[in-house]
Amino acid sequence: MANKETEKKIKDIVEPTPEELEKLEVEIANKMIEEVEKKEEKTVEEVKDEKKMSFSEMRAERDKRAEEDKLHSWVPKTQIGKDVKSGKEKNIDNILDNGKKILESEIVDLLLNLEKDLLSIGQAKGKFGGGKRRAWRQTQRKTKEGNVLTFSAMAVVGDKNGHVGVGYGKSKETLPSKEKAVRNAKLGIIKVGRSCAHFDCSCDEKHTVPYIVEGKSGSVRVKLMPAPQGTGLVIGDESKKILRLAGIKDVYGVTKGHVRTTFNLARAVLNALKKTRDMEN
Repeated sequence: MANKETEKKIKDIVEPTPEELEKLEVEIANKMIEEVEKKEEKTVEEVKDEKKMSFSEMRAERDKRAEEDKLHSWVPKTQIGKDVKSGKEKNIDNILDNGKKILESEIVDLLLNLEKDLLSIGQAKGKFGGGKRRAWRQTQRKTKEGNVLTFSAMAVVGDKNGHVGVGYGKSKETLPSKEKAVRNAKLGIIKVGRSCAHFDCSCDEKHTVPYIVEGKSGSVRVKLMPAPQGTGLVIGDESKKILRLAGIKDVYGVTKGHVRTTFNLARAVLNALKKTRDMEN
């Protein structure tokens, strides 16, 4: 008799009643609904975040992923490229100081965290020649088939820490010309000397040029002078793009000649920045 009573008690404990089964089913259903709602909330939040992102940010992320994939699948052809890919060479200053020529843009991508910008070398159509400046310069030549258009662009790249480069690209379309310009800018990257050289400033930061330097290209003459901290870049807008990416925050600038010829202006600024390391040698 005792065994039968114990068996009944065990059955009552193990086998739930119909009411308990209903409660369990309701609890399980509520939990599943909560999980589904949470997933839906996450997806809605992700969609909102994507909507908040501007088109330029989405495009920048896409370009960044494409560059990472390109670097991952890069097969170097030069000895410098092989050393950089294998990890033997980790400092670009060693390459630039020894006068070695960089023939692959991926070398610069691996060693530096670069930012890029386009210089306004073209001009949109406007009444009486008063169109806005733009990044693409459009030219055309006459042929038997008609007018053949070509687009050119000028890019500047830099890490805002003493490295900058300017390049020019030309193609039948806008995007390929931009890619060529960026690639040429990376291949022509230089090291810039910086310090705190103004008599009215006694900080330890490298924020200006170390001394007065002058550069020239064509009819354009550019003079860069040290400035105290907080002055900013007292020079034209196109020159500011180059100096900002070079890591120079304060400078006084004087320009002479046909300054609206952006080609010569950019080359003159780069020529002046090259001279900032003459005293080190």
